[in-house]
Amino acid sequence: MTISRTAPIPQWDHTNEAECRRAGRAIEVVGQRWAPGVLLALDRGAERFSEIAALVEGISARMLTVRLKQLEAARLVVRTVIPTTPVSVRYSLSPRGADLLAALRPMADYVQRWNDDTDPQD
Repeated sequence: MTISRTAPIPQWDHTNEAECRRAGRAIEVVGQRWAPGVLLALDRGAERFSEIAALVEGISARMLTVRLKQLEAARLVVRTVIPTTPVSVRYSLSPRGADLLAALRPMADYVQRWNDDTDPQD
């Protein structure tokens, strides 16, 4: 397959070791199982726990709770408690989370371009 490149790959002139470590931590957070699905569910408009669970096929309630807490700690997700009876909780992407999803779009495009159905991990 021949890929035509429309723009040169930007140089990493100003990247240093500390920036690489921070990038690695961000990749670790989003690379955890279920994390991308949770972020995508929020991007698609899910706000409530049950809505997110319905959009992330196969995730257990316990694992969804864990991932939401981790994504909130990473400041990718905002948890809002609405003081009603009973209490209502809404989740949303933070600006940081939305920006991360935008940054992941090229990677998703890459995966689609190079998917040859021979990956043993699938």
